[in-house]
Amino acid sequence: MPSRSFGLLLALAVAAAMGAQQRSAPPPPLMACGTHGDIEVLCGTRQPEDLEIAPDGKYLIATQFLNAGRGAQTGGGMALFDLKKKTFSKMAETAAPDRSWGDPACPGPIGDALVSHGSSLAKRKDGVWALYVVNHGGRQSIEMFELKRASASWALVWHGCVVGAHDYNDLAILPDGGYVGTYPTGLPSTGGAAAQFGGGVTGYVARWTPGKGESEVPGTRVAYPNGVVVSANGRDMFLNVFAGKEVRKYDLTTGAVTGSVKVDFLPDNLTWTKQGRLLVAGVKGARGDCPEGSGRPCIQGFGVAEIDPATMQARTIFDSAEHEPLITGVSVAFAVGDSIYLGAFQGDRLVKIPYKK
Repeated sequence: MPSRSFGLLLALAVAAAMGAQQRSAPPPPLMACGTHGDIEVLCGTRQPEDLEIAPDGKYLIATQFLNAGRGAQTGGGMALFDLKKKTFSKMAETAAPDRSWGDPACPGPIGDALVSHGSSLAKRKDGVWALYVVNHGGRQSIEMFELKRASASWALVWHGCVVGAHDYNDLAILPDGGYVGTYPTGLPSTGGAAAQFGGGVTGYVARWTPGKGESEVPGTRVAYPNGVVVSANGRDMFLNVFAGKEVRKYDLTTGAVTGSVKVDFLPDNLTWTKQGRLLVAGVKGARGDCPEGSGRPCIQGFGVAEIDPATMQARTIFDSAEHEPLITGVSVAFAVGDSIYLGAFQGDRLVKIPYKK
């Protein structure tokens, strides 16, 4: 978005689109931090919008989408969640510019201005782990980091970036070191935030290729393209059509839509399980203003579904309507063993739920 907080605009738009913004009454209180039967509320982070898992399987890597406006000088950086100790820490970051990562015209290291949104982790052909992150602080960009061991933990080394033509939302690394990234509002629209969530075409998916730059992926002009992942060979792309409550499968070599499935929530991010399934999570509606008193609607209703990428059939994993309020603004579901960790673009927590297979 050109001049407003992306998170605030998203919250307002969802509330308006769902017809559920109730500013006169506070929302039901969230479940307290701690363990509640087979559900665990893990507090101590800040708006963990997207999640990856470290190569050793011992940590979750979380973006911290602090909704800072364009030109912000300080962002949330990246957080590391220790799965055993159940503690959060800010990831250390250093810079070693490398023109083989990203666009040679990149202005330089992002530093403390990083306002992280979507993320993608993949191993490069040279064996290095690459973490690409959507950034909204200081510039609209994809920031490219190497994920490296730091004692018993993990740290980031910044190597390069690509400045976006618009504001990215999510991305997925391709085998050639490029990526596909979603521009949710990359096309002209009218009628304000609520109109953007009314089903009309608002954005598209861009593909960035090293040495060639950015191009539009054919057939991806949809109603608010959001989360995106690709298959290991880079041939298939899976895209969340947020406003359409739909997940689509594309053949990246032809641009053809090869499958789709509807869900009963607004699908935000996608993640892979070790079994090769997709997990998708997203919000349903809003329940009054957030406790912070900022006038932002608290988006508490959400769903989680598992998708078979071959058949594009979905089954419900979790429906918040059957539980006390757990978390606001759910955006991602990430499987670790027999559990799923939920992240969100609002709030102070992750939530751990059983993965009923």
